Amino acid sequence: MPRYPEHLTSEGPVNPFPGIKVLERRIGKEIPHRLGSNEGLDMPHRALREHFGDALAEHVYCYGDAEALGVRQRLSAQHGMALETLLVDAGADSLIALALRTTCEPGAAVICTAGTYPTFGYFALGQGCRLVEPSYVEAPGVLAPDLEAMVAAAHKEDARLVYLANPDNPSGHLHSDSAIVQLREALPDTCWLLLDEAYGDFRDDANSEFAAQALPGVIRLRTLSKAHGLAGMRIGYAIADPDVLAMMMKVRIHYAVSSLTLVAAEVVLDHPDEVDHHVADVKARREQLAAHFRALGADVLPSATNFVGIRLPSAELAAKVHQQLLAEGVLVARLAHPALANIIRITAVQAALKPGRLAALEAAINA
Repeated sequence: MPRYPEHLTSEGPVNPFPGIKVLERRIGKEIPHRLGSNEGLDMPHRALREHFGDALAEHVYCYGDAEALGVRQRLSAQHGMALETLLVDAGADSLIALALRTTCEPGAAVICTAGTYPTFGYFALGQGCRLVEPSYVEAPGVLAPDLEAMVAAAHKEDARLVYLANPDNPSGHLHSDSAIVQLREALPDTCWLLLDEAYGDFRDDANSEFAAQALPGVIRLRTLSKAHGLAGMRIGYAIADPDVLAMMMKVRIHYAVSSLTLVAAEVVLDHPDEVDHHVADVKARREQLAAHFRALGADVLPSATNFVGIRLPSAELAAKVHQQLLAEGVLVARLAHPALANIIRITAVQAALKPGRLAALEAAINA
């Protein structure tokens, strides 16, 4: 069984503010008179109402539902996930930090691929963890986290947690479900697998039975930032066994997700056809963008995400292209890690397909 820090294995800590929505569910009736939460309920919000309208203003007065029941019910119904295996928090980044707080104490070894989503390393070092980073597997048309190297490092370092983004950010590589199962089986029994599936909605098998499962020893993370277009609202969710989520709740910020964010997410989740159409459009643009650059002779990395990675011959050329585009008001991502600094990453939005928008990159490829 993966380990928790010793200070979390007792009964406490206990959330001192579960919130009025949780209390209403416990007692089985509505509480119409909110006189105990010290919220600014008498604030007229004239400026907000004038700027955004009454509908928005009505959602800003009170603390949100700490259990995000409405969002969890919708996710459960749409994806076949068990309600008790879902925890909602302020985006995948917040969930990464929460998972680390739940599983690691200072000094614990954690494993991730060198150059993968850097926020994990940022939070891990902030938690006082020891970061061990095996390299990517690189080959023509391949840039993938090395699962065998991660397993070897986990055993060698007695790791507390292994982080894997799947599909990977920034490479776009997708490991199969069977590879994930084999990875979990190969890791030490006392080691957690933190599986970041922020781009999972763009997989062709996004709605498979496997995608809805809570896996033993695994904390799966999802976001509503990408496919659902809610990056500015900050909301995502974890899938894990209920006892794992109960431990995460011990160290979670009570009202990390605002009332406004919760209701916005519920509205978007109530219109899954719009999300499905958006995902289909993104995937079509991704393939169009990839095909365009392949036709120019570029080394385009396969992607199961909402972006395309292009591997240039050198980091120096990538830096030059990045600066040229930035001077023209076009922001693409040049990867920060030295091992991946020759890669340019482009989000598959409609603006990326405008002729001439990425002329500096096209010229570098043709040179």
